[in-house]
Amino acid sequence: MREIDINSIIDLIAKLCMDANYYLNKDIEGALSHYLTAEQSPVGRSVLESMIGNADIARKEQVPICQDTGMAVVFFELGMDVHIRGGDLEDAINEGVRRGYEEGFLRKSVVVDPVNRKNSGDNTPAIIHYSIVKGDKIKITVAPKGFGSENMSALAMLTPAQGIEGVKDFVLSTISSSGANPCPPIVVGVGVGGTMEKAAFLSKKALLRPLGVANPDSFWKGVEIELLERINALGIGPAGFGGSTTAIGVNIEIFPTHIAGLPVAVNIGCHVTRHAEGIL
Repeated sequence: MREIDINSIIDLIAKLCMDANYYLNKDIEGALSHYLTAEQSPVGRSVLESMIGNADIARKEQVPICQDTGMAVVFFELGMDVHIRGGDLEDAINEGVRRGYEEGFLRKSVVVDPVNRKNSGDNTPAIIHYSIVKGDKIKITVAPKGFGSENMSALAMLTPAQGIEGVKDFVLSTISSSGANPCPPIVVGVGVGGTMEKAAFLSKKALLRPLGVANPDSFWKGVEIELLERINALGIGPAGFGGSTTAIGVNIEIFPTHIAGLPVAVNIGCHVTRHAEGIL
C-alpha cells in the first residue's frame, strides 16, 4: 500500500488550475493552426490568428487565456493501492482549487446559491468526479469550464426508434442554435447511453480526449467524422463571423443503456477547451 500525503494533492491541484488557464493544450493549438490554413473566410482567418496569438501571449506572460477562468471540474482517479494520509480528500481538492485561483490571480466565478447569487469568493466548491482504478497512483485532471460554452450544452432523452439519425440531428440542432455564444471554433463532446446523468458525464469526459484520437469503435469514429463535417458546413465560423471552421473536433463516448432509452448529451467546449493533468 502506497501512502500519499494530502498536501501533495493540494499542491498539484493548485498548479493544474493555473496551468490549465495559462497554457493552451498542444492538440488544440495544433488544430487551430491546421484550420487556419484551410479557412476560406478572410475574417475567419483573422479571428483564428488572433486566437493563436492570444494563446501565445498567455503562455509567455502566464496570464489567463480567457477572462472566464471557469468553474473547476476535477476528475480524480484513485489507485486501489493508495492510502491518502493527513486530511479529508474533498476538503483537499477544494483547498487546491482555492489556492490555485487565488495565487494565479484567476477570476472567481462560483456563486454559493444558484438563485441568490452570492459569490463564494474563491471559486469553490469544485465539481468532482471520482473513479477507483487499479494501481498505486493518483491521476488528477483539472478542466476549468467557462459558461459561455457550458450554457449552450444540452441533453435529450431520445427513444430507441430515433436511432443514430436522431442522435445526429440532436447534435446538429444543438450546435446550430448555439451560434456564436460558445466562442467557436468549438470542441463538441457527445455522450450516448447510460442514464440521464451518465450521458451528461460522458459528454464532459469526451472533451478530455485529445483531438485526433478517434473513438476506437469504427462505427462511432465514422459518426465523429461525419458530424465534424456537417457542423463545419453550418457556416457559423470562428467567433460566429462566418466561415468553414465552426468546430475543430467531435468526440463521442458511449455506454450501455436501457432497452427503452437513448440518452444523448452534448457538452460544448470553447476554442480553448482547457484541461491539465498530473500524476502522483
